[in-house]
Amino acid sequence: MKSLSATFPASNEEPNIRAVVENASRRPELVSVIVPVFNEADNLKELLPALFRSLEGLGLSHEVIVVDDGSIDQTGEIVRQLARPQLRLVQLCRNAGQTAALMAGIRFSKGDILVSMDGDLQNDPADIPQLLAKLDQGYDLVSGWRQNRQDAPLRRNLPSWVANRLISAVSGVHLHDYGCTLKAYRRQALQGVQLYGEMHRFIPIYAYWNGARVTEIPVTHHARRHGVSHYNLIRIPKVLLDLFVVVFLHRFGRRPMHVFGAVGLINIGIGVIAGGAALYYKLFRHESFIRTPLPLLFVMGFITGAMCFLMGLLAELLVRTYHESQNKATYTISYAEAEQAGNGLSSASERAAAQAFPRS
Repeated sequence: MKSLSATFPASNEEPNIRAVVENASRRPELVSVIVPVFNEADNLKELLPALFRSLEGLGLSHEVIVVDDGSIDQTGEIVRQLARPQLRLVQLCRNAGQTAALMAGIRFSKGDILVSMDGDLQNDPADIPQLLAKLDQGYDLVSGWRQNRQDAPLRRNLPSWVANRLISAVSGVHLHDYGCTLKAYRRQALQGVQLYGEMHRFIPIYAYWNGARVTEIPVTHHARRHGVSHYNLIRIPKVLLDLFVVVFLHRFGRRPMHVFGAVGLINIGIGVIAGGAALYYKLFRHESFIRTPLPLLFVMGFITGAMCFLMGLLAELLVRTYHESQNKATYTISYAEAEQAGNGLSSASERAAAQAFPRS
């Protein structure tokens, strides 16, 4: 068996490490590292000691949250055997998927800075200082980029390359590697984000759309040494469908009438054209209505258009009810003047929102 030093070689990013150590004495943040795992008992034996060595070398207050996503091996027992004050275990009742496990870890974390990584030894804890150093340059989210992936070229790398290009083109957030779990976030960047399905890979998109500054840096990627990969090609159509949902909700989630109304107008327009053509054939060609499908198209166009308008109105009511019932703002504040003599921010929610994405 290879030694841990061989598995996770020392990082050659000494300037980044020094920058993080120097900043540790003047910033109060707690760093929470979230590791969602499923049947990774053998890998955790090596990962957790290496992870704590990397964090302790920075001199930062930290915690590590291992989220056991319904494992059927000894994952939970291994975490308990390696117990220390900074290590927390969250166990889900059943296998709910990586997105749910990651959201559970975020919910139970206490840190101002969050780091997510896989538990299969393919992400390198030695890259965490680089991510934190990049955050210190003013970014809200730093994503890892596995430039030299140690995965099957055709089964993993090629589909991932295509998916990354498609996601970047559709979302407008250009990253090379959406599938890399190794990321660092400021907690504010995840404010209000609720994920499901396979949407954990879209966190940079949500953060960017909410005003966060997003970037990426190259990170190390190791070949899997223990266990089997939980990735399969069935995920690809799921990811594409989730991408459609994410983009649709972003563009039309607060104004659904724009999309339903547009479809309704198109259908009514088709109905008007069909009705006009039917009248033309009846009046000038003396053709019976029943000899062409135009009258049927006229009726169907108007009915479909009316249904789309009604669906749009219903969606508008649902959106209004959602925002008003939860007192949910439709904006993100980047800066607000401090309250002075009865002026300024009037509610606790507004004062909390003003903390999001502070600008230096």
